[in-house]
Amino acid sequence: MFFPESSGASEVESEDDLCGSRTSLPRNGNNSGNTLNRGNTTAHVCWHRNTSVSMLDFSIAIENQLSGNLLRKFKNSNGWQKLWVVFTNFTLFFYKTHEDEYPLASLPLLGYSVTHAGESENIHKDHVFKLHFKSHIYYFRTESEYFFERWMTVIRSATVSASRTRYLNRTEPD
Repeated sequence: MFFPESSGASEVESEDDLCGSRTSLPRNGNNSGNTLNRGNTTAHVCWHRNTSVSMLDFSIAIENQLSGNLLRKFKNSNGWQKLWVVFTNFTLFFYKTHEDEYPLASLPLLGYSVTHAGESENIHKDHVFKLHFKSHIYYFRTESEYFFERWMTVIRSATVSASRTRYLNRTEPD
């Protein structure tokens, strides 16, 4: 995943490592020709992360959309990057500002877990949550408790969906 940092440096993580595909968002807003893009469609992400999504999860995802500012912690420093973030269809889309037309990056949340950042993680800020999938860890901070709870609610709707599907399948009567 690519995020430009304020200092001019950049941090790069392979989308192939993250979810087995590259984000494919055409810059001009249209996908000319019959080119097949390996995008982060829900089906594609489910296949690479060996999970599934039920119709109930889709219904919940449609109801749980959110946008607003989040601060993302830089990996090897104490700095935070302010981003405009849009959550929709099980994915976080990151923009530099709310006026930008195209995202800097996207993060499909299927398979991720979301938790409060613990004291052992040496993040001495309020309203911080942690997104974790395999070796990928991201910390995000909100500006208030209210927004922290809102973001946690919508992100949980995406991150627990696969667990809920597996649980429902196990508990159905034969």
